[in-house]
Amino acid sequence: MAFGGFNQPSNQTPLSEINMVPLIDVMLVLLVIFMVTAPLLTHAVKVDLPSAAAKPAAASEKIDVSINGSGQWFWNATPVSKAELLKHLEETGLSAPNTEIHLRIDRNARYEVIAEIMSAAASAGLGKIGFVTLPVPVAG
Repeated sequence: MAFGGFNQPSNQTPLSEINMVPLIDVMLVLLVIFMVTAPLLTHAVKVDLPSAAAKPAAASEKIDVSINGSGQWFWNATPVSKAELLKHLEETGLSAPNTEIHLRIDRNARYEVIAEIMSAAASAGLGKIGFVTLPVPVAG
């Protein structure tokens, strides 16, 4: 019979050598990884920077524009009409175009009013516009 049985003794001895192919594969993969990452580590240039005393940056002028829930307009906490607010924005744009506009707007205010203020500030040359919000409490 061409097939061997389980009861016949075999002449083959157990393989007692270490199979090197998987070891070589792993080593080549590690070599490629190190070759790719090594240049990234050498691009950092170590520089010993000198220290210098400099005046702090001048605090830029800021203006608070507020709108409460009932739609009343405020210029630096002073109640104003819509026409007065637009006039103040134009005057500020001409005299100090780097002035920051801080918008303090009630969550119930209409979006149309917000867009109108932003448009008027932009057309007056005031580009630094920010929304003032309450910070989110950190759960701890």
